[in-house]
Amino acid sequence: MTDAVVEVEDLRKFFPVKLPALQRVVMRATPIVHAVDGVSFRLRKGEIFGLVGESGCGKTTVGRTVLRLLEPTSGTIRFEGTDITHVKEKKLRDTRKAMQIIFQDPHASLNPAMSIGQSIADPLMIHGIATEQKAKKAALDIMTEVGLSPAEQLYGKYPADLSGGQKQRAVIARAMILKPKFVVADEPVAMLDMSIRAKILELMLQLKEKYGLTYLFITHDLATAKLICDRIAIMYLGQVVEVGDAKEIFHDPKHPYTRALLGAIPIPDPDRRRFKTIPKGEVPDAIYPPEGCRFHPRCPVATPTCGWEPRDVLDLLDERALDERVGERDEAILGPRTRAKIDGETLRLPAEEAGLHRTPKWLLSLLVLAAGAADFALVPAVGVSVVSSGLLALLLIDRLARREALRTNRVTIETERIQARIVEILGAAPAPLSRAVLETTEGDGEVLVNFAPAVDPGLRKVEDREVRCVLY
Repeated sequence: MTDAVVEVEDLRKFFPVKLPALQRVVMRATPIVHAVDGVSFRLRKGEIFGLVGESGCGKTTVGRTVLRLLEPTSGTIRFEGTDITHVKEKKLRDTRKAMQIIFQDPHASLNPAMSIGQSIADPLMIHGIATEQKAKKAALDIMTEVGLSPAEQLYGKYPADLSGGQKQRAVIARAMILKPKFVVADEPVAMLDMSIRAKILELMLQLKEKYGLTYLFITHDLATAKLICDRIAIMYLGQVVEVGDAKEIFHDPKHPYTRALLGAIPIPDPDRRRFKTIPKGEVPDAIYPPEGCRFHPRCPVATPTCGWEPRDVLDLLDERALDERVGERDEAILGPRTRAKIDGETLRLPAEEAGLHRTPKWLLSLLVLAAGAADFALVPAVGVSVVSSGLLALLLIDRLARREALRTNRVTIETERIQARIVEILGAAPAPLSRAVLETTEGDGEVLVNFAPAVDPGLRKVEDREVRCVLY
C-alpha cells in the first residue's frame, strides 16, 4: 500500500495546432504543441509540492491534466492508488469530490450571474450532498472560516461587489466546501496585491493543518515557493529539470536553469550582490522543442553532448543575419535559408541549381508572354508562334547553361565554397555547438553537416534530488 495521495508517471499532454483547411491538406502531419512531455512525481499525504517555472512552461496544464480537466495524451495518473488516467467522467464524479482546484484568476472563475454564496454552495448541490437549506448553512460556515465576514451580508453579494482578496477567499471556500483531500492551487496569489498575499498563504496553511490537505502548488514565484512548499519541481518547456527538497534546492541549485531562476530573485540588501546568469535568447518553440536537454540552446555551461542538432546551426545563421553585412555575405554563398534542409541529424546545404537563375528565368518568361500577348491582339497566329518560339528558346538556353555548368564544374566549385563558409561559421560559433558537429562533407552537389543523435539525459539522481542534466 503506497502512502502517496497522487502519483504521476510519464505524463504527456499535446495540443494539435489549429490550421486552415487548405494547409491541413498540404501538410503531411498536423503540428502539435508539446505542453507537457514526460512529467513524473509523487505527492505524499499532507505535503505541499511546488511546481515552479516561467510562464508557458506547462505548469497549469500539468495541474489540470492531473485533475482530469484535460484528457492526457499518455502517461499514468493515480489517486490514492487508483488509476484515473482514462476513467470515464461518470465514474470519475465521486472522485472529483476529493480533488479540487483553486484557479489562478478569481475574477474569471466566479460566475458573475451567481451570488458569492450560491457559487460556494453550488458544489454541494451538484453532487447531491445537501439540500438547498443545508448547503446555504455549510456555505456560511466555510465563508466565516476563510475570512469572508460578515458571511450573512456577503452571501448575497455578486463578484463585482467584492475586492480581489475577497474573491480569492471565495474561490478557496468553494474548493474547501467539499472537504477535499487534494487541492491544485494554480497561482493562487498571483492576481493579488503584496499586502493580501501573505494573508491568503497563511489561510491556505491553516486549512492544510486543519483538514490534512495535500497541495500541488503552482507558481512562477520562487520566493513564494520557498515560503510554503516542502518539495519543489522546476519545469522548463514541458519537462521537469530538477526536483527535490525546497530548502536544499534553494541552498544549492544544481541545474543551470534553476540557478538562473534563483539569480533573478531580488535581495533586499544593497551590500549583498547575487551573481546572475541570465539565459540568452528566447524560449524555444514548444511545437518543435530542442532535442536532448531542452535548455541547451540558452545554457551558459552547455557541453557538446547536450543535444545539439541541425536547427541550432540555422538558429546561428539567423543570429548572424542580425548584422546586415554578415547576413548578406552568408546568403551570397550559402543561399537563402529556405534552401537548407534538415534530414534527421544532418543539415543539407545544396548548391544552387545549374542553368539560368530563377529570377532571370521568370523575367524572360514574362517578357516572352507579354510580347506574345501584344502580337496575339493583332494577329492571333503570330502571337501563339512568338510565345512558343520564345519559351522553346528559353528552354534551350537553360539546357546549354546546365551543360556549361557541368563542363566547368560550377556546382563542384560552389559546393566547395559552401563547405568552406560553413566550416568558418562553425569555427566562430560557441565551442559546444562547433564541437558537437561530427563532420562536414560534400556529396551530390550539397554540403552535409552531421551531428550525433541527440539523447534526452532524463532525470538523474544527484545527492538528495533528481536533475535533468548531462553535467551529473
